[in-house]
Amino acid sequence: MKTIAKWLCATAAATLLAGCAGMNSLRSDVSTFGEWPADRKPGTYAFERLPSQAAQAEQQSQLEGAAVPALEAAGFSAIAPGTQPDVLVQVGGRITRTDASPWDDPFWWRGGFGYWHRGVWPGPRWGLYGSVSSPRYEREVAVLIRDRISGKPLYEARASSDGGSSGGIDVLRAMYAAALKDFPAAGINPRPVTIPLSP
Repeated sequence: MKTIAKWLCATAAATLLAGCAGMNSLRSDVSTFGEWPADRKPGTYAFERLPSQAAQAEQQSQLEGAAVPALEAAGFSAIAPGTQPDVLVQVGGRITRTDASPWDDPFWWRGGFGYWHRGVWPGPRWGLYGSVSSPRYEREVAVLIRDRISGKPLYEARASSDGGSSGGIDVLRAMYAAALKDFPAAGINPRPVTIPLSP
């Protein structure tokens, strides 16, 4: 029992240290598509909304606000009042919560850790028992950049990540930064991109 207790403590400490290190950055899986013209500068942009996005104006404004730093880092600038943009930008985002438990896997034995009940470890009742469930959040953002005059899609980027929390605006901002980090290049899809989180 002492050996198992020491092992559990060591595992918990290692997990905590890894979690603390991971709190300062966010890893996303990024995919990019398109053929941005080699001689074209990023230029000015304006956001464009689908009817379904316009119907949720407040939520869409938050997504657009989270994407602005990534667009600026890629070389784009917002249009001045009364002017026409070079490109139109659509942004989307989705956060899906799942209440998963490791015990939901059919290969995990539901009897508990070391519990006697026709299991792989016959013997008396001892150790840990029960199941633990915790929410997981799957997060995804997308950016589509189109030429304003022709309507032609020039660049598409997507980033996805998951974690134990919905993440908030800082996580969305980091995911948009990851999605446009390699602009205008398209790379290996998907590929991991790590972005530091704001302190």
